[in-house]
Amino acid sequence: MPRNIVRLVTQSGAKFQRNEVSCNRINANAYCGPTMKLASTLLVTSMLLSFSPFSKADPLKVGDKAPEVTGITDTGSALNLGDVYKKQTYTLVYFFPKADTPGCTAQGCSLRDAYEQLSRSGVAVIGVSHDDVSDQSSFKDKYHLPFTLIADPEQIVIRAFGVPNIPFTSLASRQAYLIRDGKIVWADYRASTSRQAADVIAVIASLGK
Repeated sequence: MPRNIVRLVTQSGAKFQRNEVSCNRINANAYCGPTMKLASTLLVTSMLLSFSPFSKADPLKVGDKAPEVTGITDTGSALNLGDVYKKQTYTLVYFFPKADTPGCTAQGCSLRDAYEQLSRSGVAVIGVSHDDVSDQSSFKDKYHLPFTLIADPEQIVIRAFGVPNIPFTSLASRQAYLIRDGKIVWADYRASTSRQAADVIAVIASLGK
């Protein structure tokens, strides 16, 4: 029976302790010892991470060009964010995990209650989550949200902004981006819920006209 020595090497070149294991001839019922199992586990984990939703671009930062990506709104129509950027001085694109959940409701209602003030400051508000059109429409109607929500189950807009998912879920992290002249002027990677509008208003005041 052949004996194979399995040697695992980390990316930095450091070697795991070498173990000799006996492996049966490979077939449908093949069994390998603990070192081979570890090698297989590491290989599978690496492959899964390469296709994982966590494996994507870093979130956008201040000074980056804002993506002119097209999303589907709560009415089922297509909306190009590049067109929105041109219509008002500012565009707030905020990402939330799940429609009609407590934190996301507080965040949306914060922006709803301050919507007139935000509009006077030239802010267009766009909310984005992985929810489908029906869920976004119901969420908007239930809480009388006066701004557009984008249904992004395929994560086209989410990925364009580099927004990471909450670990071990398909839900987007809560983040917010303020855009002026097609560029990111404020990036909030831990966006608030009940104080989302107040934070945006404070930033605009600090930026000036």
